[in-house]
Amino acid sequence: MKAITCVLGGCRSGKSRHALELAKALPGDRKVFIATCVPCDDEMEERVATHQKERDNRWKTVEVPALLPEAILEHSPSADVILVDCLTFWLSNLLLELDETEKIMKRIDRLIISLEEAVCPVILVSNEVGTGIVPENKLARQFRDLVGTTNQKVAACADKVIWMVAGVPSSIKSGRRYP
Repeated sequence: MKAITCVLGGCRSGKSRHALELAKALPGDRKVFIATCVPCDDEMEERVATHQKERDNRWKTVEVPALLPEAILEHSPSADVILVDCLTFWLSNLLLELDETEKIMKRIDRLIISLEEAVCPVILVSNEVGTGIVPENKLARQFRDLVGTTNQKVAACADKVIWMVAGVPSSIKSGRRYP
């Protein structure tokens, strides 16, 4: 059964691990991991390698820095589940590539359409960045606002939203979509 699940949390909250466990628990051997991170240094390369080791041979990894809606639509007909990790990196990539909020908003809207049209379960991971202080510079505020807007739109179309705190999942939405 198709379902959209959004797993939100702060840094090191356990959101990626929990999302992977949710995806592993779903039946089927055709699992697609859509990675949006573009590693820029050795430490990030190491993090990516650690995450890759957590997935077995049932997983196909697709690296998609910017074309996330297209990747979801391309892979959903042949996948048993898609796990997207993470929306925050995707937005960062879009911000660097497009540098215009209006263009990025159109990409966010395309993401929502792709989730609605997907034919397999989709699990999305994203950071919750709006619980801290207001950033001091325009780019950081723009990023925070885009992440907040994206999280709201994804959560609205999701069947389930899980908030991760200190490795503990808390269901904050289950079983219904909002307009």
